[in-house]
Parts: sequence; C-alpha cells; structure tokens
Amino acid sequence: MDLLNIIEEIEKVDPEFQEKISPRRAAIKNITSFGSKVAVAALPFALGSLFKKAYAQQSTSAIVGVLNYALQLEFLEANFYNAGLTSTTFATMKAGLSASELAGLTLIQTDENNHVKYLQGVITQLGGTPVNFTAANFDFTAKGTFPMVYTSSDIWLAVAETFEDTGVRAYKGQATALLRNKTVLTAALNIHSVEARHASHLRMLRRARGVSIKPWITGANDTGIGTSVNASYAGEDNVVQGPVTITNLPGVSGNTSVNAATEAFDEPLTMPQVVQIVTPFFK
Repeated sequence: MDLLNIIEEIEKVDPEFQEKISPRRAAIKNITSFGSKVAVAALPFALGSLFKKAYAQQSTSAIVGVLNYALQLEFLEANFYNAGLTSTTFATMKAGLSASELAGLTLIQTDENNHVKYLQGVITQLGGTPVNFTAANFDFTAKGTFPMVYTSSDIWLAVAETFEDTGVRAYKGQATALLRNKTVLTAALNIHSVEARHASHLRMLRRARGVSIKPWITGANDTGIGTSVNASYAGEDNVVQGPVTITNLPGVSGNTSVNAATEAFDEPLTMPQVVQIVTPFFK
C-alpha cells in the first residue's frame, strides 16, 4: 500500500485536504523513514484517525446542511397535509374524500409532523439551527400549476403522491452524505422507508379512484396528472444498474421488460433537482 499516493489521490478530489491535515502531512510523509518500525497493518488505523481529525468539524456541518434540506421538504409535506385536512381553504377538496381515505391520510399527516419535530431535534443536538417554515410560506398551487388543488380531491391526492415520491428519492440521494454519522444515517433511512410507504398508499388510493397507476413507479412519466411534474420522475426510466443492463437479464418469459426493469430499482434525486421541483411551492 502506497500511503503517499493515497493522500495525493484524495487531494485531487478535495484540494483543501492538504490544509486540513497540515502539519500532520509532513509527519505522514516521514512514515517511510520508519522502515520496519512501523507495521504495515497499522497504517489503515493511522489513516482513519487522520481523516477523523481532518473532517470531524466539516462532517457535522455537512450533516446539518443535509438535515436542514430534509427538514425543508418535511415542512412542505407536513404543511400540505395540515392545510388539506384542517384548513377551511381546502373544505371543498376535503369533502371529496371518504372516511377511510381521511383515516389513512391523517396517519400520514401525523408521520410528517413527527418527522419535522425529529429533524428539528437532531439539528439542534448537533449544534445547528433548524430552518423554519409556516403555512404562510407555501403556495400549494405551485404558482398556478395546480389551480384546482384547493377544490379537487383528485388533484390534491396527485400532488400528495408526487411529494412523497420526490421525498423518497431525495432521501436516497443524500444517503452517502450521512455516512460519517451512522446514527443519523439510520434514522434518515427509517424516514425514507416510511415515505416510501406513504407514496405506495397514495398510489393505491388513486388507483382505487380509477387512475391507471401502480403502487410503485414505472418509468419517468408516472404521475397520472400530465407532464407538469415530470421532473419528480426524471431518471426513473434508467435500465442500467452498475455494470448490468437489466433488460438483458432473463425474466419470466424472455428478457426483462423495460417496465419491469424500471420498477425493480428506484433512482435518487440530487439536491439541485429536488430544489428545482419544490421551489414553485414556496412563496
């Protein structure tokens, strides 16, 4: 193992790495003069300790940033359900929901509000300042894209489904940014799985109402409400995972179909993609 080459490669990815570990870098370079005094087996531990010291502060800051990004999305969802199920503005829309539909949606509302409270607590414990939004900060018509969201239960459910589908992909897209804190990563993955169940439930509600849709995403245009929210499903038509083209794999009868290939894997969304999707819903 060439430790100096490893450091040089890291510097290519992170130009500030040398400054972060200085003056430790000089000490690391002197390892080569230790000869047999330093066991090769000990080098990974020394390197791990070095990274921990160099990136500890940066990691916490980065994690808080990701959590505030997640919190912003959770505020959007929580306020959407709070308004839809309790505000008089949505009274006409709510009247179009059955008792069983309302029962399930109320549970989702509770989940989303709990996600907000949880993320606020974690950010505070990490020494950060949680972002904050109120009902006044949102425009659920998305600047007029969904003008009937206040009166049509079908449109409201479609927007809710899109929020949940987007949330699932948003959490997946930031998983690697939380790798340095296993506790936070585990909690984020727990939220991710709940968001996925929300999305599936909403898809089933809409399917029961006659919308041609499955409980899972198929391809990159799977909303049932036209192309105005296609950005939420961008990349879901991907049929290549790692080095494998899924459509080349044998299926039940012949090779795996494109639909089956896209349904078998969920794709992440980057932070800029998600910001672009949700920005119209913020005033």
